Amino acid sequence: MSQAAPAREAGKPQDHGWAWMVLLAAVLLQGLTLGFPSCIGIFFTDLQHEFQASNSETSWFPSIMVAVLHGGGPLCSILVKRFGCRFAVMLGGLLSGVGMVSSSFCKSISQLYLTAGFITGLGSCFSFQAGVTVLGYYFVKWRTLANAMASTGVSLGFTLWPLLSQHLLDEMGWRNTFLIFGGILMNCCVCGAIMRPIQLASGSLLKPPIPGEEAGRRAEEAQLSNGASSPHPKLQQKSRRTVCFQVLQKYLAFDIFCQNKGYQIYTIGVTWMMMGFALPHVYLVPYAIQNGVEERRAALLISIIGFINIFIRPLTGLLSGHRAFTGRRIYLFSLAVLLCGLSNFICVISAEFNVLILYCVILSIAMSGIGALTFQVLMDVVEMDRFSSALGLFTILESITLLIGPPLTGLLVDITSDFRYVFYTSSFFLISAALFMGLSFCTLEKKSKLKEASKVPLGNPTRYQYNEISAEPQHENQSPPVVMYITTV
Repeated sequence: MSQAAPAREAGKPQDHGWAWMVLLAAVLLQGLTLGFPSCIGIFFTDLQHEFQASNSETSWFPSIMVAVLHGGGPLCSILVKRFGCRFAVMLGGLLSGVGMVSSSFCKSISQLYLTAGFITGLGSCFSFQAGVTVLGYYFVKWRTLANAMASTGVSLGFTLWPLLSQHLLDEMGWRNTFLIFGGILMNCCVCGAIMRPIQLASGSLLKPPIPGEEAGRRAEEAQLSNGASSPHPKLQQKSRRTVCFQVLQKYLAFDIFCQNKGYQIYTIGVTWMMMGFALPHVYLVPYAIQNGVEERRAALLISIIGFINIFIRPLTGLLSGHRAFTGRRIYLFSLAVLLCGLSNFICVISAEFNVLILYCVILSIAMSGIGALTFQVLMDVVEMDRFSSALGLFTILESITLLIGPPLTGLLVDITSDFRYVFYTSSFFLISAALFMGLSFCTLEKKSKLKEASKVPLGNPTRYQYNEISAEPQHENQSPPVVMYITTV
């Protein structure tokens, strides 16, 4: 099931024909995977009552799911490189379904962490990221349009999952609902089956190994498997260290983090921002129910956020592509983060349903900007030939804060018995991250201009200034990147 397998068709399937079926499958995948965590807050109160758990203990469940979904990129990239995108998507669908089916039989909240949290999160990661990667093979000329259309699946998922969840919860309870969700997520396997391997113009999707290196590696493996020891143990140990370092550098760009100031500032800022970004999604529904809002109307709030995202996110992407924002997208991103933080104060003022609708509208507009610009800004500050490795470190660091943010805030709610502290905490992290990124890049830009004015030569310009990196699509005769693990917010 290797990705390098030849296609059955004689003609090229890129940018037409079966490629559009693959795009439809990618839209469904993003709705099934990235949109799914949006409905977990609806089950928050029921899970608390079922397992007699605190806010902090219950919030570990969605936190683990989202953290694994975002942080499993390097593992997914290895899987894609070894077995291909179709296998990774179908394996992810199987894991997601098994995780949710198993969770319907859980007897404790800790079992839920493993089943619905880790297993379902890992399966969603495999399906989503491999599904985005395969678009790079099927689309060359229309690759930007294809990715933009595929991202609408996230908004559709945000809109439909909460409504379906509340209906099933009222009719069947959370255990039967999770069982049904397992069957729904199995449809990722159907989407994966559509993503058949293709033969590119270059003749292969994967870079073949160097004959000399491959022969030497196989000879060494045969020698060790026969019980013989290496003739140069010190050299072998040094070689293993070198290979380990090369693997880390390939998938986790620590060298870029140390040398590129723009990437360093942006990664720290987004990692800090994620401590507060996911909090409204987890606690908005419980907060509304606690303040007298009917459960069905509370679930509708999350759907409103997703519905507005369907229209605002593409408009934000078009706006950010205007020449006026060339080299300044980071400031547009910081403005969106700032608006997201300030919007949380609306919830603190009043918890009436009409006020919460206004809050969801403003929050959705800000979220659309964040979602549309997060990886575009990353492409601006990092060269494209190192983008996939820079993205690996970026997603792992943000997954750590996504993991610990909701439980720590839940602990604060347990101590104070006041859900308003959720929105205070979220505002603190979002506003401070926006100010940090905006002011830091402004300072970096001023320093760069001063150095240029004084004509002081720079040994490494990308280390000190925020540059616009070209991200032009590749020519048809060139293969797309073998592995690119993408995530979104």
